[in-house]
Amino acid sequence: MKNKKVTSKKAASSASKTLRSTSTGKKSKSAAGSALAQRKAPKKQTSTKAAKAASKTLRDGRTSKTSKSAAGSTLAQKGKRK
Repeated sequence: MKNKKVTSKKAASSASKTLRSTSTGKKSKSAAGSALAQRKAPKKQTSTKAAKAASKTLRDGRTSKTSKSAAGSTLAQKGKRK
């Protein structure tokens, strides 16, 4: 079953801040990019690679709230396994 969720305005703003930050790591930026790509695209789903990056971002204690917000949005849009 396809996931029809889209990134909220607040989460998209967080993703944008994450992508513009010079101190943000690759995993966080990957998750943020995925969240931003799904802003107004209900047919798009998070890839497995982006979902793994988002998961690592959420588990990392050094990650900012804005990066975690974008990562959470990315994971929420991951399709369900069969």
